[in-house]
Amino acid sequence: MRWIPWIRRGALAAAVLLLLAAGGGYLWLRTSLPQTEGTLDLPGLAAPVELRRDAHGLVRIRAENEADAYFALGFAHAQDRLFQMDIMRRLGAGRLSEVFGARAIEADRTMRTLGLYRAAEANLPRLAPEVRAALDAYSAGVNAFLQTRRGSLPPEFVLLFYRPEPWRPADSLVWGRLMAFHLSGNWREELLRARLSQRLKPDQLDFLWPAMPDDDGRIEASVVDPSVLDRMAAALAVLPRSYGASNNWAVSGALTATGKPLLANDPHLAFGAPIQWYLARIETPTLSVTGATAPGVPFTLIGHNGRVAWGFTTTHSDTQDLFVERLVPDDPSRYLTPTGSEPFATREETIRVRGGEDIALTVRATRHGPVVSDIGMAPDGMAGRDQVVALAWPGLRTDDLTAEAIYRMNRAGDAAAFRAALRDFHSPQQNILYADREGSIGFVAAGRVPVRKSLMAGSQMPAPGWTGGYDWTGYLPFEALPQAIDPPSGWLATANNNVTPADYRHFIAARWEEPYRIQRIVELLDGATGLTGDRMAAMQLDILSPAARDLLPPMLAAARAGGSAPRAMLDLLERWDYRAARDRPEPLIFLTWQREAARRIFADEMGPLFFEYWSWNLDQVASVLSADDPAAAAWCDDVETIGSIETCAEQFAAALDDARSILAAAYGENPAEWRWGAAHRAFFRHPLFDRIPVLGNWLAVPRVETDGDNYTLNRGTPQIPPEGVLFPHVHGSGLRAVFDLADLDRSRFIIAGGQSGNPFSPHYADLVRPWRDGELVTLAGEADRVLTLRPAAP
Repeated sequence: MRWIPWIRRGALAAAVLLLLAAGGGYLWLRTSLPQTEGTLDLPGLAAPVELRRDAHGLVRIRAENEADAYFALGFAHAQDRLFQMDIMRRLGAGRLSEVFGARAIEADRTMRTLGLYRAAEANLPRLAPEVRAALDAYSAGVNAFLQTRRGSLPPEFVLLFYRPEPWRPADSLVWGRLMAFHLSGNWREELLRARLSQRLKPDQLDFLWPAMPDDDGRIEASVVDPSVLDRMAAALAVLPRSYGASNNWAVSGALTATGKPLLANDPHLAFGAPIQWYLARIETPTLSVTGATAPGVPFTLIGHNGRVAWGFTTTHSDTQDLFVERLVPDDPSRYLTPTGSEPFATREETIRVRGGEDIALTVRATRHGPVVSDIGMAPDGMAGRDQVVALAWPGLRTDDLTAEAIYRMNRAGDAAAFRAALRDFHSPQQNILYADREGSIGFVAAGRVPVRKSLMAGSQMPAPGWTGGYDWTGYLPFEALPQAIDPPSGWLATANNNVTPADYRHFIAARWEEPYRIQRIVELLDGATGLTGDRMAAMQLDILSPAARDLLPPMLAAARAGGSAPRAMLDLLERWDYRAARDRPEPLIFLTWQREAARRIFADEMGPLFFEYWSWNLDQVASVLSADDPAAAAWCDDVETIGSIETCAEQFAAALDDARSILAAAYGENPAEWRWGAAHRAFFRHPLFDRIPVLGNWLAVPRVETDGDNYTLNRGTPQIPPEGVLFPHVHGSGLRAVFDLADLDRSRFIIAGGQSGNPFSPHYADLVRPWRDGELVTLAGEADRVLTLRPAAP
């Protein structure tokens, strides 16, 4: 056995070598952290620039001219968020497969079919010269970092074994097209409603998803091939879905302690690591802008310029239509129009796949837009079919000037100039609130809204494209968009609610977000005086759930009538103050009960479409109790049982017992000891690290317990699992901002996560708990570290 000591020594040596290699790798990857102090000589600058970072890594840029300021912002974005920027442009261009391989083919096929990057390239020459110059300067700053950096690339590039390409101005513009796509979701809704129409009776569909009372009918199921709809839905599922939602409100000086306006904004988007926002302040002799930027984009998206402050929410308008096109019999290269037939416009694309064969793709388009039913199909997969589906959407227009509008918003000297800049804000349509130092507040739902000849089921179903009867005739003029200036109430607010006045005669949308958040804002602002920035910030943290306040009483009444509901849970819910607090059991009981009740009431009729519909229509659970309508009560009967008719009371009582069993198995028998925060944690998913076992856990952003639900102002939208007791908080206010027009340097901000996208940085997740706990910071403080960028010698 003399060889045993040698084996032990060899194993020990191997372990030491592995540790040394791991340590060396760790030290090498740490060289990917940016230089934040000293000086750097860079080509492309006209004069020295100070790039100052505070204790949280938040950036303040001081430059002698605007071009150098944009250069410095591009350099800082690349220092902190290079992988995020690269993945963004690759997603928009349909080039993820080049680095991720075959798993990204469907996402690339979808993006190539839509042509978002082509749209961005076409938008670029339409922009004013000064806007293109800003994009050029920003690109030069990104590329200066790529050319002069030392050490390792960020760890994602090392793990994937590739290097980023130089930055182009169109890479910045595609961010806007991607955001417009994510915030314009009507084609998903049309698909879902059409698929539901093939499972449900017309009266059932209209109960769940009413069509407008004055539309001209419903598309017949036979018009759309069910396999086409299912295939399109499956193709869309590979793309990250963004449930756009947000809050903003502005109050005039008449209601504030200082006599000057206040404006608050907290946009709600899907969480990620890192978050979409990057906080920065830019100061030059001619430009001062402070607020939230997006890595990859040179302009301030939500912020102030020392004279005007502004914020966004998504309008949730209907700016997309699906058109079913009929092919010419015996000639699938042509489709029918009201005046005869036309050939498809086609182009050839090549998707390069890492580790695989290139994929040749033929992209087709009709007069309405790209043929999205081709997504997920082989090039010959549509041959012989008698129909295709095309997407009409203003976000694909070549004359979109939204980037120019934001450039001018950044420079507006007062409310009137700001409003004028919004005329070129084209897509996506957004509820933009603004306020200036002179005391004016205003609102415009800015964007291109189609004018249709007529509506198909309230524009909520795919429309026949061959008739011309549902074609677009243009867009609403700017003056016809919903808007207001200095209202008598002294305040303006939006929360993805219906923003049209009672006498509004134009079509914006058939469906709006549930009104719970706007109702709560109105409650808190109505009659208020002496408002301060602290009051605005406290409103952003409000966790009273108006949805629970409205929906719980009829649910409780039904459960009591059902006779066998768990008493301890009923007692807790009856005493609940409707606050979705993380240290309380009631939010967890309420949401689990809703899920189980919805399953009992709707799943038998909806089948596999149940969770696609219900997750974002929670109030339908209680709608079956709100009227003495036999059609509503009929939902409660389980169609799969024979010889019995279940009542709503029985189903709600049984669902509460289901919830009790599920929660008790996970958290113990005593409901008073259950906690919402145990199930509801903020979840920041990284596009690469989360796919790698062990490494993902090591590099993950901390998952902190959070308050709120889908309908609180402090929005804590949970992912609704089909089973189980975990409801991860995946969507909410990734940014909060409060602007004080009495002194805009007192404006305060916070982002969820951290300023850096590098997991080795101390600023990768240092703002998670401050964000959760409602802390805010200014961007006007002193710098901890200063990096001076100097022009390189010729």
